[in-house]
Amino acid sequence: MRFGYSELCLAHDPGSRHPESPDRLRAIRERLKRKHGVEYVDSDPCEIDRLATIHDRDYLESVEEFCAEGGGSWDPDTSAVEETWDAARKSAGLACWAVDEALDGATGRETPFSIGRPPGHHAIEDDAMGFCFVNNVAVAAQYALDHDDHDVERVAIVDWDVHHGNGTQDIFYDRDDVFFVSLHEQGLYPGTGAVDETGEGDGAGTTMNLPMPAGTDDVEYLAAFEGPIHDALTAYDPDLLLVSAGFDAHRHDPISRIRLTTEAYALMTDRLRTLADETDAAFAFVLEGGYGLDVLADSVAIVHETFDGREPIEPGADVSEKAEEAIEAVVEEHDLDVDLE
Repeated sequence: MRFGYSELCLAHDPGSRHPESPDRLRAIRERLKRKHGVEYVDSDPCEIDRLATIHDRDYLESVEEFCAEGGGSWDPDTSAVEETWDAARKSAGLACWAVDEALDGATGRETPFSIGRPPGHHAIEDDAMGFCFVNNVAVAAQYALDHDDHDVERVAIVDWDVHHGNGTQDIFYDRDDVFFVSLHEQGLYPGTGAVDETGEGDGAGTTMNLPMPAGTDDVEYLAAFEGPIHDALTAYDPDLLLVSAGFDAHRHDPISRIRLTTEAYALMTDRLRTLADETDAAFAFVLEGGYGLDVLADSVAIVHETFDGREPIEPGADVSEKAEEAIEAVVEEHDLDVDLE
């Protein structure tokens, strides 16, 4: 894979006790040293005009000013330093780079993965939250839709971070040109993402939430990908498929109770790659969360390995009754013809 990366993203440092630390990117880079075919590419930062296609300009200017004055605690979870504004602009720029690469035809071993930070999927139109200041994947999706050369009419975003991507959902909730899918742990921060949150107005039916019960494992996530996610996104037929790639649903991540193994990320990548091929959609990844440094690095590495020719190992267990009920609720809410047997 080709990884979008900049040293500037290390300059955003919320402090040694904060889980969203620069060490996340250092761990990924160290792990990828052992892999063949890894390439790093920098990009231009996003200017405020591009960020303002998603975010309220007054909000953006307040973040810029807050950082220029030295930063501090924006809220109890979300902290900034002087360099955070530039890092956030760069992180969004790397996400847009990934879109450009994908839409210019990069596939297979050239598939783009933006590993910028701070992450973005909790940032709403006019506020920061959950470690996020700029919604990178939303900016990138809008960039694809606005760019005349790309000829993109529909974007799908699949968010497999263990936390609901509330910011991305809110931004596109009443629009039909972005289909947002989120798998997340039921009841976890920020407490949004119920099954019946499916969009409104023009966007009715273009939001799909799969709140998974604590303890859900690989085979149960895979059932969601092979069932409602596959059917809904195949019918939607996107021109671009973006993954909000958080890795905190891993069983060894310190802040969740979902039980995915590292192999699950290879399996989910494989299923989405197949879906992108079936719909002839460009395909790219944008980093979100993941706070156990070793498992974050291993999980990003296995996504790379999947594009480098490694075949995922299929699970052999059955779907639990609780997880099957959760998936069936999504199937019913979206009126899909999915056989879970």
